[in-house]
Amino acid sequence: MGSLTLHTVVSSLVFLILFFVSNFSLPVSSDSNEEAYALLKWKASLQNHNRSLLSSWINDATNVSSKINPCSWSGISCNDAGRVVNISLPNVGLNGYLPHNICRGGALQYFGVSNNHFQGTIPKSLRNCTRLIRVRLDGNNLTGNISEALGIYPNLTFINLSHNNFYGEISSNWGKCPKLGTLNVSMNNITGGIPREIGNSSQLQALDLSLNHIVGEIPKELGKLNSLTKLILRGNQLTGRLPTEIGSLTELEYLDFSANRFNNSVPESLGNFQKLHYLGLGNNQFVLELPKELEKLVQLSELDASHNLFGGEIPFQICSLKTLEKLNLSHNNLSGSIPHCFEGMRGLSVIDISDNQLQGPVPNSTAFRNAPVEALEGNKGLCGGVKGMQPCKVFSSHKQNSGAKWLAIVFPVLGALFVAMALIAIFILRKQNSDSGDRQSSNQNPQGLFSILNFDRKLVYDEIVRATNDFDAEYCIGNGGHGSVYRAELPSGQVVAVKKFHSPLPCDQIADQKEFLTEVKALTETRHRNIVKFYGFCSHARHSFLVYEFLERGSLAAILSSDAAAQELDWSQRMNTIKGVADALSYLHHDCFPPIVHRDLSSKNLLLDLEYEAHVADFGIAKFLKPDSSNWTEFAGTYGYVAPELAYTMKITEKCDVYSFGVLALEVIKGKHPRDFLSSISSSSLNTDIELDEMLDPRLPAPSRSVQEKLISIVKVAFSCLNESPESRPTMKIVSQQLRI
Repeated sequence: MGSLTLHTVVSSLVFLILFFVSNFSLPVSSDSNEEAYALLKWKASLQNHNRSLLSSWINDATNVSSKINPCSWSGISCNDAGRVVNISLPNVGLNGYLPHNICRGGALQYFGVSNNHFQGTIPKSLRNCTRLIRVRLDGNNLTGNISEALGIYPNLTFINLSHNNFYGEISSNWGKCPKLGTLNVSMNNITGGIPREIGNSSQLQALDLSLNHIVGEIPKELGKLNSLTKLILRGNQLTGRLPTEIGSLTELEYLDFSANRFNNSVPESLGNFQKLHYLGLGNNQFVLELPKELEKLVQLSELDASHNLFGGEIPFQICSLKTLEKLNLSHNNLSGSIPHCFEGMRGLSVIDISDNQLQGPVPNSTAFRNAPVEALEGNKGLCGGVKGMQPCKVFSSHKQNSGAKWLAIVFPVLGALFVAMALIAIFILRKQNSDSGDRQSSNQNPQGLFSILNFDRKLVYDEIVRATNDFDAEYCIGNGGHGSVYRAELPSGQVVAVKKFHSPLPCDQIADQKEFLTEVKALTETRHRNIVKFYGFCSHARHSFLVYEFLERGSLAAILSSDAAAQELDWSQRMNTIKGVADALSYLHHDCFPPIVHRDLSSKNLLLDLEYEAHVADFGIAKFLKPDSSNWTEFAGTYGYVAPELAYTMKITEKCDVYSFGVLALEVIKGKHPRDFLSSISSSSLNTDIELDEMLDPRLPAPSRSVQEKLISIVKVAFSCLNESPESRPTMKIVSQQLRI
């Protein structure tokens, strides 16, 4: 009996030792081996031409008792126990079905196969994969009933099922996922209504149900989503009136109700959205007048209220929206005249008021002068200085001193054509002056010869010279290859930045002339919240300079070079900085015609205001891409940011800026230029897992888990921008969209 007991004890000890070793030692567990075989089986099921993309997925076991280690495979990450926790294979062109037993080991936390060609349904095993944190299946050809395919996930923070063929109704289970921050099921075939249980997702920040077939009214329970920053319901069949409870969503930055069947008036509570950048109300059946509460949307940059039944006059309160860049009021019943205060909306670049009942003079502003005829037609009797429109008011410009021999100043509000004519005239008049041998005294008072019109139309040339003590070094805040930048506080209290060129641009200074002309042209034709505002320029015998808005924080390079300043630029502000730059480049590449390539994106040319909002500056070597042209040019840019292909070709494309953006994004996160890190990056390593710790600026506290996830996403986007092949880099429009998810 005693020997039996001893044998039992020894056997038990051996079992415990084996159990401990198998579960806690470094070799991969048998469960991991099963996971590896499951992944290999999945690889074998894919179409033949896809398998080469997973070349690292091999059976490396030397004998039957050996373990297969999937943790080193491309797109696979494991925990300390060797269990698969991350499957990340986006944008690699895989074609086939998702693995049946995707959650075999039960440890899966991250599953991302977006933008491939997968078909079929979501594996049933994913429904019970309760450790999931982040899921991306968007951009495939998946199908199936979405209300049955997924379960309740206590740790899930992000799920994107958009751009597929899912049908069925939105499950109320989403309201039972306590940590859910993003739910995107856009562009599917989903029907039914919006479940009121969604209002229980207290951590939800982004809800995108757009481009489906959802019906019914918006449940008032959505008003409980106090963390929501993005709500997109565009392109459904929603009806009724907007609930007043929506006004409780004071954190909203992006709100799109367009292309539905909403009726009645717009609730006054929409005026609560003081952080809103975009508001889409278009293609509905809203009636009565546009709400005057729009004036409270102090951050709004785009408003679309087109294709509705709005009547009455355009409320003058819209003019108080100083950040507004795009306004579409077309296809309504608006009447009366256009408020004269539109002339003061300097940031407004796109306007469409077509097909209303408006009459009277068109405001004398850039947005209206540059508007195509189609954006103004279909009204009763508009008149003004717009091409093809009957004039009703003569615009008298400031008369120059009769003794003037050189040209004065042109502002962006005067229009691109006037600018081009003025720039040509500068050098014609300079040449005439040079040929005649005219030699003015360098101490001659320039008033009457040159004058800058500020937005109050006052003469400010002398004020700038006096404010800088004739450009004394005391007021210099930066230096560049072609000029220096000065801070000038005008008597009105307005502070501007003045870029004074090293020479007054005589005809033999070709480089300075070209930079001056290019920067004026680029900044005259652009309007974006993340591009520095341009107030005017001066070309004079003594001083040639450009006038911009003054950005209080200065350059990103200066901030990152100072430990104290860098510590104030926290993770949230850094991520917003990166997004702002992406939005600006997307605008230059895709919303301007011809497209504009900046060519010199760097931390020195990125300025921040008091709120740490990013502003791209210095367009001196920008390139306007000509359609149907090879766009060859000389080498230019800042070392460390220039795309590698420019070492062997002088062909300029938008992808040059994309590469520079990738460098800049990593610099913002690392807190310094990523020189050493860039040398280790190659195209083959762009999709590997990222060790975030080595990427973070050590001067900042460690980011929270949710911020870590966002930073990882940004770093991955930055890596994609650094691809050695320009064709393989994403466009800035795609980058901008990816950073908003």
